[in-house]
Amino acid sequence: MPKADRRLIVIALGGNAILRPGQRGTVAEQAQNVATTAAQVVEILKAGYDVVITHGNGPQVGNILIQQEAGSELVPPMTLDICGAQSQGQIGYMIQQSLGGLLAQAGMSRPVVTVLTQVQVNPDDPAFSRPTKPVGPFYTEERARRRMAQTGETWVEDAGRGWRKVVASPDPVAIVEAATIRELSQGGTVVIASGGGGIPVVETAPGIFRGVEAVIDKDLAGQRLATGLGASAFVILTDVSRVCLEYKTARQRELASMSLEEAGAYMAQGHFKPGSMGPKVKAAMRFVEAGGQAAIITSLDAAVDAITGDAGTWISRNGRRECNLRESQSGL
Repeated sequence: MPKADRRLIVIALGGNAILRPGQRGTVAEQAQNVATTAAQVVEILKAGYDVVITHGNGPQVGNILIQQEAGSELVPPMTLDICGAQSQGQIGYMIQQSLGGLLAQAGMSRPVVTVLTQVQVNPDDPAFSRPTKPVGPFYTEERARRRMAQTGETWVEDAGRGWRKVVASPDPVAIVEAATIRELSQGGTVVIASGGGGIPVVETAPGIFRGVEAVIDKDLAGQRLATGLGASAFVILTDVSRVCLEYKTARQRELASMSLEEAGAYMAQGHFKPGSMGPKVKAAMRFVEAGGQAAIITSLDAAVDAITGDAGTWISRNGRRECNLRESQSGL
């Protein structure tokens, strides 16, 4: 891990920062959501931190895949890695424009830039032999089986809603553009990077990469980014204010903090499900294990309070909540 930067926070935005449940996903809806998100980031910048932003892309890349399929008889469809790159540009543009405008209004001269980010994965990752991540539109069984016969793709029946293509979800190994992102951030630029888990690539020769059909978990990729940049904190913003045990039961209990040992024990006991909180806690643990001060999981509207220790769930080596990340390199 590079030398720690006590001012740098990597913020991983959840899907609700861009598209809320029940919305259609119009430009106006997404622009409004992004503006609300950007206002939170401005407050964090005002507090004296440097920020690198990463984000999800699930609804957006899903819509792109539907558009690709619908227009496939008119234009050649693009591969999944290229569709992911398109979504990075789309969402990065919205965040970049909104955040830049709010910073200008606040009289803060901070450039904002989106870096199209490749994330390296291992071609021998076991996930490639067991694809599990559904992508794209639903089809009938007949059409799905025809596609499998024609292309060798893997399709599965999805909860009675139809058949969907599934792809691998390999572990991220490295952020290809990490050095560039670090240089930009250290120069005062607010960087938007590794959107949607990044564009999955494999290295075919030193410095030569090729895109692959896969989806990388955005929080695990965010951890790789935060660790690679030497960030002081890794903040995961989602739709709950704190991590809970016995979630959505009568015994539900919020956690203000967890040590690495406690987080590992709760994970082993099955409290954090693979499709929801599990990857977030796993990413938080990896960040701290790699030398980060603390990872924080909280809701978008509690982001500012969480960074000062007044909200959210903090995961640190010994479970302590530090009040000011900029003032202390120890004690966690």
